[in-house]
Amino acid sequence: MIDEIFDRAKKSITKSRNLKELDDLRVKFLGKNGEISNLLKNLNKLPKTKRSEAGKSLNQTKIIVDNLIKERKKYLEKLELENLLLKESIDISLPGRNFEIGGLHPITITLNRIQSIFEKNNFSVEIGPEIENDFYNFAALNIPSHHPARGMHDTFYFDSKTVLRTHTSPVQIRAMNNNTPPLSIISLGKVYRCDSDITHTPMFHQIEGLVVDKNINFSQLKGLLIDFLRSFFQNNNLAVRFRPSYFPFTEPSAEADIECVICNGDGCRVCKQTGWLEVLGCGIVHPNVLNVVDIDAKEYTGLAFGMGIERLAMLSYGVDDLRLFFENDIRFLRQFK
Repeated sequence: MIDEIFDRAKKSITKSRNLKELDDLRVKFLGKNGEISNLLKNLNKLPKTKRSEAGKSLNQTKIIVDNLIKERKKYLEKLELENLLLKESIDISLPGRNFEIGGLHPITITLNRIQSIFEKNNFSVEIGPEIENDFYNFAALNIPSHHPARGMHDTFYFDSKTVLRTHTSPVQIRAMNNNTPPLSIISLGKVYRCDSDITHTPMFHQIEGLVVDKNINFSQLKGLLIDFLRSFFQNNNLAVRFRPSYFPFTEPSAEADIECVICNGDGCRVCKQTGWLEVLGCGIVHPNVLNVVDIDAKEYTGLAFGMGIERLAMLSYGVDDLRLFFENDIRFLRQFK
C-alpha cells in the first residue's frame, strides 16, 4: 500500500508541468486529507506489533515525497523565470524613449517673478510659520476680538488662540519685532481661509510688503506699486488707479486697480465690463500696529501692501478658473514649461 502510493506520487510529481499542478499533488498526497496523511491517521487501526514499523515507513515516505515536491518546485520556478525572460527580452533595435523634462508650476513662476522685482528694489524676504497664534494673526494687526475677520466662517481654528494664518501680515509683525527701522521687506507664502469656488481656494498664496522709515508717504507707496505692476505685466503704459478702502491695520487704505489686461480697458466678461481689475490692497500702517512693536509712530511711517499670487498668475496667463492651478492636470501644467 505504501509503496504503491509512493510510486504514484513520484511519477505524478516528475510529470507535473507547472506550479499549479505541483501544488495540487502536494495537497493530494500530503495535505490534511491527503493519501499519506490519512494512512498516518489510521495507524491506530493496525495491530500493535505492526504500528511502529508502518509509522516509520510512512514518515520516511512523507519526507521523501516532500523533498521530491520541493526539488520539482525549484525546477519549475526556474523554468518559468527563463520563459518569462524570453518573452520580456529587450529589442535593442527599437528607438529609445525620450525623457520629458519637467517645469516649474505657474504659481512658483509667478512667486519667483514677484520676488525678483522687489529684490531688485532692495527688499529682503522674510518668512514665518503657517500655524499662528491670535496675537500675531489678529491682535497685533489692530483686529479686535469682535471683528468679523475672526469669524469661524473665515478662519481655520485649532483652538481659541491658534489658527492657520489667514494672511502673511503676521510675518511683518515678527520682522518689526526683530529689526529696527529702516526696513524694507516682503513676506510670501501659503495662507488659509474657509472659501472654495472658481476664484477662491481654502489654501492660496499671498505676498505682502512693508517699508518702515522716516519721511515717507502715500505718494511714494503709489509710485512703488505702479512701478511694480508695470514691471510685472511688462507694460510701461499700464493704467493704474487707487480707490479708498478699509483695512484694520492701515489708515488711510486703498485698493489698486489696473486696466484690464484681457480687453485693454474696453470692457469684457473678466472685468465685468468695467475695464478695470482689482489686484492689491495697500495703505499707511496704522499707528496702533507700530505701537504694538514699540516703533514710535510719530517718528516713523509704515507703507504696507498685499496681493494674491493666484490672482496675478490668472491675469498674467489668462487663466479663468483658479482650480486649474491645483488639479495637477499635466496637459495644463505642460504649457508653462
